[in-house]
Amino acid sequence: MNHELKVLVVDDSAIMRKVIIGILKGLNIKEENITQAEDGVEAVSLASKEQYNIILMDWNMPNMLGIDAVIAIRESGNKTPILMVTTEGEKTNVVKAIQAGANNYLVKPFNAEDLRDKFEQLIVS
Repeated sequence: MNHELKVLVVDDSAIMRKVIIGILKGLNIKEENITQAEDGVEAVSLASKEQYNIILMDWNMPNMLGIDAVIAIRESGNKTPILMVTTEGEKTNVVKAIQAGANNYLVKPFNAEDLRDKFEQLIVS
């Protein structure tokens, strides 16, 4: 795994961000290349200013839902791969996320291997 990859981790839970960052560091991604956002508003702003290799996006967040952030990021022309990481596991939500522009979907709770597999699929593709 290329440790120079730049990753945006978007989740309103500081604990969940910490868990995801721990897994990413296990994939040899440098901590200084991982940016955190607490909600969709912050994610859209960061994605417009900085070039990331991948965005890991939660669904349920205050201020702006992850799904709305995905739509806003895509409407701005940003093609960065987006992985929805969420408790919203219903099939209709998976379809909604993909239609909104998410590239893949990971349902919480997940383990390190699940995240690594989805992450590698999006980085390689």
